[in-house]
Amino acid sequence: MESRGDSSSFSSPRAYLRALAQTPARLARRAGSVSTSREEMSRVRSRSGPSMARTLRWFDLVGLGIGGMVGAGVFVTTGKASRQCAGPAVVLSYAIAGICALLSAFCYTEFAVDMPVAGGAFSYLRVTFGEFAAFLTGANLIAEYVLSNAAVARSFTAYSGTAIGISYTKWRLTVPGLPKGFNEIDLVAVAVVLIITLIICYSTRESSKVNMTLTALHILFLAFVILIGFSKGERRNLTEPGDPRSPGGFLPYGAAGVFNGAAAVYLSYIGYDAVSTMAEEVKDPVKDIPIGVSGSVVLVTVLYCLMAVSMSMLLPYDMINVEAPFAGAFRGKGGWEWVSNVIGAGASFGILTSLIVAMLGQARYMCVIGRSGVAPAWFARVHPRTSTPVNASAFLGILTAAIALFTDLGVLLNLVSIGTLFIFYMVANAVVYRRYVVVGTTDPRPTLSFLFAFSLTSLLFALIWHLAPPGKPKYFMLASCALVALMVAQLFHFTVPQARRPEFWGLPLMPWIPCVSIFLNIFLLGSLDGPSYVRFGVFSAAVGLIYVFYGVHASFDAEGDPSVGPKCDEPVKEPEGVENYSLKV
Repeated sequence: MESRGDSSSFSSPRAYLRALAQTPARLARRAGSVSTSREEMSRVRSRSGPSMARTLRWFDLVGLGIGGMVGAGVFVTTGKASRQCAGPAVVLSYAIAGICALLSAFCYTEFAVDMPVAGGAFSYLRVTFGEFAAFLTGANLIAEYVLSNAAVARSFTAYSGTAIGISYTKWRLTVPGLPKGFNEIDLVAVAVVLIITLIICYSTRESSKVNMTLTALHILFLAFVILIGFSKGERRNLTEPGDPRSPGGFLPYGAAGVFNGAAAVYLSYIGYDAVSTMAEEVKDPVKDIPIGVSGSVVLVTVLYCLMAVSMSMLLPYDMINVEAPFAGAFRGKGGWEWVSNVIGAGASFGILTSLIVAMLGQARYMCVIGRSGVAPAWFARVHPRTSTPVNASAFLGILTAAIALFTDLGVLLNLVSIGTLFIFYMVANAVVYRRYVVVGTTDPRPTLSFLFAFSLTSLLFALIWHLAPPGKPKYFMLASCALVALMVAQLFHFTVPQARRPEFWGLPLMPWIPCVSIFLNIFLLGSLDGPSYVRFGVFSAAVGLIYVFYGVHASFDAEGDPSVGPKCDEPVKEPEGVENYSLKV
């Protein structure tokens, strides 16, 4: 075994060069290294110093879920998905994306009850597929949160302007020398992000109270919009475009458009993922997390569908304002201008709640990535007075504000969607692997072979659906892929026994529910455009280089540092009155 020496890999240029020379050996040791639930709950968590306070209950989680998802979904992505992808059938896009998100939420819930820590998907993959898979996922998580928060913050400017009757273009400064999409400076978005950063640094409990208040006001505005849409809207708008030259009907872009729309609006469901990162601050994880995570997804899906129908009835899909679809629906309608202002104010509340929740989530992801050793430990620190990850919150808040300053919404959405789908896909695979494999006890090859075969069959189905010309050969190939996928899953179900069963809360119908989630995520990934994959590939390659040149060496140093916390057999003492809810496996 190589010696770690007395100094870190980054103590001097010479030490770093020695570390680089040992990169292959360190990659072999660390990239596939798997943590355990007990270690995540004890030694790893101790690296933050003071514990995060357990102050949240199930109603806090439901409120955080609704606030996080609804604000980002309806008021940012609906207009784009309806006008460019699905038309009035955007309601079906939301239903499909909601089902996919609910199945993923079940996967998240099993992990979160087993291991109530702040790391979410990062921690779940770290205890199943190892450090590099977790690092790649964690980097995508941070990217999706920062980019989506920047997009939402810029949308706040548009709706605030509508609320007071001033065009958002007057609130932004245009810089002629910058490329299109990066040339509109938005100082309002920057101010909003920085104010929310201060709130979440102060207290998680107080942040939840602010969110609950704003969410209650927001739901009142949602009810108002739904009633106005159904009472004042016109049914013909569900089938007739405003411009006769545009495609007509309820499905103007066909079934493919519906699935393209579902991929686009998947951004709307990032909120429940943020709720799972609050697990470390929940009083009763076994009871509160299943209700909070799954319940919020169900309620939000219903709200999304009602809002989508309402918007489609108010205005033909080809006349929708992409940046402010609901408020823009009332412009130019005699006597209805005041409604546009009211909706703009309501949407502004919703966008604030989504920012609060998402920024809470991104900070906790960054905190746990810092705990793991693959990022600077500075990010892991929890402030002793506020019991919040102040360093991670401040750093990511400033980064989000910088991106919101100049980057247009359209540049952000597709990269965020592909990252979200990839992460949900990975978690669905991880929950299957964790049920059927115990490291050192069971052979992982049958489970890995099944996951590979099922994913490959799902990928072939998606490629045939999107690329093959219509006709009997296409439908025959689709049916063949579906049959093969079912046979593979059934064979695995009957031949490979489960290695562990959850004690408190477990995903039902294993492995069928995660298999459906895997299939839907791959299918929706196939709906995205080529440039999205190019950007995702470039970003993932950059993440890989960061891991090779920094992450693996930082992790190697942390592995041999006895000062980072107690060993795995020395669990951290919980705050008084709080039970350790990790599963016994």
